[in-house]
Amino acid sequence: MSAGPPRRSRRTVAAPLVALTAGGVLLSTEPERGDSAAPPGPITAAAAWPGAHRADLPGTLADGTTFDPKLFLTADTVLGTAPTRDGSRARLLLRAPGGLRELRRLPTGTAPGFDDFAVAGDDVAWAESADEGPITIWSINLRTGRPARRLTADTGNAVFYGGQNDLVIAGGRVHWAASAADPAVTEIRSVALTGGPVTVRQEPGTWGLSTWPWLTDAAGGPSGQIRLRDLSTGRDVRVATSAGDAAECSPVWCRVMVSDSRGLVRIDLMRPDGSARRRIAGAGTLAAVADVAILDRFEILSQAVPGSYVTGVAGLRVYDISTGDTVDIAAGAGSAFARAGVLWWSTGSAEAAMWHSLDLRTA
Repeated sequence: MSAGPPRRSRRTVAAPLVALTAGGVLLSTEPERGDSAAPPGPITAAAAWPGAHRADLPGTLADGTTFDPKLFLTADTVLGTAPTRDGSRARLLLRAPGGLRELRRLPTGTAPGFDDFAVAGDDVAWAESADEGPITIWSINLRTGRPARRLTADTGNAVFYGGQNDLVIAGGRVHWAASAADPAVTEIRSVALTGGPVTVRQEPGTWGLSTWPWLTDAAGGPSGQIRLRDLSTGRDVRVATSAGDAAECSPVWCRVMVSDSRGLVRIDLMRPDGSARRRIAGAGTLAAVADVAILDRFEILSQAVPGSYVTGVAGLRVYDISTGDTVDIAAGAGSAFARAGVLWWSTGSAEAAMWHSLDLRTA
């Protein structure tokens, strides 16, 4: 299964890590590798979450153009892109049971991009790019019906890693990370949802946004150690892993890929302090999305099936942390994404794709 490579903006530059500041807190120095017992066999989504909202959407619109989902607001309401019928424009659309609403359009000759969506209530923000111009931040309030507005073009060397927190709406502002002129520093930038000047906060280290107000260096940190930083307090948390482990962390959970000389052995979850460690999957399973523990409850997994490494199709599963159940979602999915609590995936060919959604907030 392919959820696409981590996306970094054209303005991204590489920067090495610097030493941890003196305020760091080491919560786990050598965590136990946990119980290696396999989790229970998978159950169906209908059995696990009978009341969960889900929907199926054709990948082709009524005008014959191909629709690419970017952000599901509910199981059947989604923001996505599609070209105009003549192919001259790229459109950003709101697709709902009541029909389509066009939010933006750009000439296809400028290599336009609409990416890195974030939502808070009725407000949606995204990063927009075209050719050699700067990346710009846009927003719209879906309740008012007013047109989308550009919040800023002052985005710096914006860095987007392909996770759901590349853009974050919090406190009435849109936040993102950018590389600074000093390679030992990351800029945390923000702009008000009403527009205006950009605020820049410089943080020593190489960081990406996590669940607000946390940062993570998992996107570029050294093997064997991950740092999390709470922007509201300045406190650092260091998460240490054992040899053969590779971890990615949110402030609540860490996904640990356990390997030996044969390759990947299993996937564990644990708290950043090393507690509550458990095995959630064995060999042949990978993380299907970049983000760890959606809604602090669901780990999205892909399970290899015969031919997976040729076709890119794999089984899609969700591990429910609250119950310990592994839930079968799809026997063969071509791609999978999760953002704002909704999981969606594709089946079928590129020419005749179907999109399927599951609102995990209702599970």
